Amino acid sequence: MPRRSPRVLRATVPDRHGDGAVSTLLVSACPGPPVCAAVHTYLFVDGLDVVARSDSRMAGLGPGRLLRPGGPLYPADGPRVVEVAAREQPEPGPDRLTVRIRLRGETVIWSGLMYPGPDGRPVEEVRFRLEQYLGEVERAYAAAKEHP
Repeated sequence: MPRRSPRVLRATVPDRHGDGAVSTLLVSACPGPPVCAAVHTYLFVDGLDVVARSDSRMAGLGPGRLLRPGGPLYPADGPRVVEVAAREQPEPGPDRLTVRIRLRGETVIWSGLMYPGPDGRPVEEVRFRLEQYLGEVERAYAAAKEHP
């Protein structure tokens, strides 16, 4: 069996978007110029790029804005709507992508989503274990600070 790169392994999509299933978050950042016009954040849920699958014309907001300690991706006492991406070029249609984030016990819940899952059916809500979620946001923020 041929070896697969770690990047391919991380992007493998488990089929677990059933009710109450726990997802995995992976956060990455684009380095900006010359690759892209600006630095932006990628949000992968179970290996799927949430921003690109929701609206390919949008780019995730900058890591300094989304990932900073206590920032928008951190769950709060009450539910809140968080802007995670914006349209790069002005065009007709929505210019922002938002996610409703709430904390229920040790579970972080993202709702208000609408992107095609691995089976083509819409994903409307995902759940993360609080420990994995916070660890990934903190790891990605530290990595972004190391490579501004």
